[in-house]
Amino acid sequence: MNCYQAVFIDRDGTIGGTGHFIHPRDFTVYQGAQEAIHELKEAGLKVFAFTNQHRISRGQATIEEFKRQFDEYGFDDAFICPHGSNEKCDCKKPGTGMLRTAAEEYGLDLSRCVVIGDVGDTDMMAAHAVGAKKILVKTGWGEESLNTYRDRWIDVEPDYIADHIRDAVTWILRSDT
Repeated sequence: MNCYQAVFIDRDGTIGGTGHFIHPRDFTVYQGAQEAIHELKEAGLKVFAFTNQHRISRGQATIEEFKRQFDEYGFDDAFICPHGSNEKCDCKKPGTGMLRTAAEEYGLDLSRCVVIGDVGDTDMMAAHAVGAKKILVKTGWGEESLNTYRDRWIDVEPDYIADHIRDAVTWILRSDT
């Protein structure tokens, strides 16, 4: 039996881009990211996108554009917070709304899930709050999260620090026994 049920993967800075907003039509995944997503699926894991996209609230992109992109990449589903920083919601990371919605929709035990992201004070804190495994990638904002901004999430330790998404997936598949 698989130890893990699902993997939640952040978009910007984790599977591609720079960590900053890039419209789906202009976004490019990192080398090996697409293969990493397929490896997780081939291992029988659900793979979900898990992303804050406040530019949707500004009309700079739509949820549908992001969902199409995630479908093309092979994600099983996409959980997207479209809210701006001044809007009150429970889905914006580090809030846990997206993770809890996915757990309800897919019958997941979040303690048997993994979150991969590049930002400690959003991705890692959301994962920690629900008891999921936490993998911080050094791409995107990852290095800054580990150094310059470490004080913002000092009470949370990643379970693994990966050089990139492929490294993260290798760790998951080796530990998923």
